[in-house]
Amino acid sequence: MNKIITDKKTVKEVLNDKKLFIFDMDGTIYLGKNVFPFAIDFINHLRNDGRQILFFTNNASHSTDFYYTKLERIGFSPKKGEIMTSGDVTIEFLKRYRKDKSVYLVGTEELCDSFKNAEICLLNGSEKSADIVITSFDTSLTYEKLNNACRYIRNGAEYLSTHPDFNCPTEDGFIPDSGAIAAFVTTSTGIIPTYFGKPYEETVQMISETSNVKRSDMCIFGDRLYTDIATGKRHGITAVLVLSGETQISDLENVCECDYPDIVLNSLLEADEAMFL
Repeated sequence: MNKIITDKKTVKEVLNDKKLFIFDMDGTIYLGKNVFPFAIDFINHLRNDGRQILFFTNNASHSTDFYYTKLERIGFSPKKGEIMTSGDVTIEFLKRYRKDKSVYLVGTEELCDSFKNAEICLLNGSEKSADIVITSFDTSLTYEKLNNACRYIRNGAEYLSTHPDFNCPTEDGFIPDSGAIAAFVTTSTGIIPTYFGKPYEETVQMISETSNVKRSDMCIFGDRLYTDIATGKRHGITAVLVLSGETQISDLENVCECDYPDIVLNSLLEADEAMFL
């Protein structure tokens, strides 16, 4: 088992030269409705020190505008270009590589509006066929939506998913997320989707292009091993696991060396203390 890096000196040495600090949201800077004040302090210290900030969430149930409003309301003061979602990555992929294809989207009204604003051709489910089916974290999910998605996929539609997260952490526990919905569709159709969001290459490529920062100069903070930490380990980005959300310390016992986080901290408070206090 790898050594857990927790001492302040080593954490500071690892993080001190990084230019872009990427933060997962739910479970990392807040948990449901509970905001982590130390996360606000840490991010303010980073900004004052000239570091770039990016808030990236796999939760595509809300739009980027929603997250700007939310983060402003709870004290994070996001700047233009500091927020990105798996929905944004999926839309960019469609615009670049699936232009003018028809899409049946299983998602919230907010996500559907984001696709429409990007001039993606969305179907309503009454059509006989679709070029592409996309499933996401849909809190308005119905059996009709699932049935339509499965029907289109069986008829040959390409299957995509905005992100692979199985559960969304809340202050009251976990609720089913995009990966759980995709599992339903896969079980029915036998087709596994192409996923976007963390930890996939399209996400890292988009972050690199928008930030103009090399991957070796980035670090990512998150509470999930298979999304946040995997993003770092697969793509040459320093990966910092915080134990304030989904992952527990016992979960690290079965993690192979290639997927093991570079740093493990209880929360962002320890990162702030190591770098600035």
